[in-house]
Amino acid sequence: MYSWIFRRVLVGPAWLRVIEALFLIYVTVLVLFMWVYPWANEYFKLTGNTVG
Repeated sequence: MYSWIFRRVLVGPAWLRVIEALFLIYVTVLVLFMWVYPWANEYFKLTGNTVG
């Protein structure tokens, strides 16, 4: 899947595709930390840390 994205979706020479891929990874991580994880924490109460 990742090689398909790298070869088919990203455009330009190899150095530009690497920059585009890094930018997409950055945006994905940013979206996860800004919206997805807080939403999941609110609805699933993931902050409880009990052992046993």
